[in-house]
Amino acid sequence: MSIAKNRYWILRHGKSIPNERGIIVSSMENGTRPEFQLAPDGVHQAQLAAQLFQKELEAKNIPLADVRICYSPFSRTIHTANLVASFLNLPFDGPPCKVIEDLRERYFGPSYELLSHDKYEEIWDIDGKDPLVGPGGGESVKDVAGRLASAMTTIESEFEGCAILVVSHGDPLQILQAIMHAANEHKEPTYNDLASILMEVQVAPVLSQHRKYALQTGELRVLI
Repeated sequence: MSIAKNRYWILRHGKSIPNERGIIVSSMENGTRPEFQLAPDGVHQAQLAAQLFQKELEAKNIPLADVRICYSPFSRTIHTANLVASFLNLPFDGPPCKVIEDLRERYFGPSYELLSHDKYEEIWDIDGKDPLVGPGGGESVKDVAGRLASAMTTIESEFEGCAILVVSHGDPLQILQAIMHAANEHKEPTYNDLASILMEVQVAPVLSQHRKYALQTGELRVLI
């Protein structure tokens, strides 16, 4: 028996202008700026992901009426989700598509914002040592896991029997996979609702492993 009422796919946004420039753009203020949307390569990646998603829907006989796209409010994720919706002929401003703020990028803090991507190694080193502690002024893995669990609870409360495409970012999608896989293997009979199970699995041994679920830009993957 599935722990969720819906089927889920995840999609990391296509290659963005910040990816191309090699800079970290993780605050809401910067992430929502229009100049930080997809680069031309990223547009192509999003279109390819849309085609792949459509093929998976067809293979599973899932009608487009049952498809929902939930996405982060950052420019690069809006751009990606909009391209997928357009390819599938879903109205981006209509009920099938929903922006969820809790799907936003992990905020890495003021000491990393707009600096080189090379700094990610320092952050992931902190994560490996203690995922409950974040970089100075930024979010820890646990902080992000908490709001992703909230996002999943919101989606589960609003939709049932749908195919949900979650369009988000590298770190959040790694962390989401870590907690969802742990939840799927969770055999604790005390809980049978997803929110309680997701609360239970937000522990250091699970959260510190998030890097093994890394996605390339524009990569589509089945979640559950």
